[in-house]
Amino acid sequence: MANPQSNLDELMKDPKAAGLLKNKALMQSPDTQRLMELLSQNAGDGLKTAAAKGDTGALLGMVRQVMQSSEGARLVQNISQAVPKEKK
Repeated sequence: MANPQSNLDELMKDPKAAGLLKNKALMQSPDTQRLMELLSQNAGDGLKTAAAKGDTGALLGMVRQVMQSSEGARLVQNISQAVPKEKK
């Protein structure tokens, strides 16, 4: 199995991803925590496996599945609105 730390290291090379992961307020927000709970409930061990492999396609599919519920859609929308906007 792939080393989760090495995948995280790769992800941290992307400035946008690194900025989000380093945003403690966003990562610890109630909306983010609840979204993670929903993902864990729906995907089970598949979430950990996809994250460890860096399988963004599988992760995106899991988020899309959670977004089919009104709560999941609301959480993703709230998190999206909380993400700092990129300066142009």
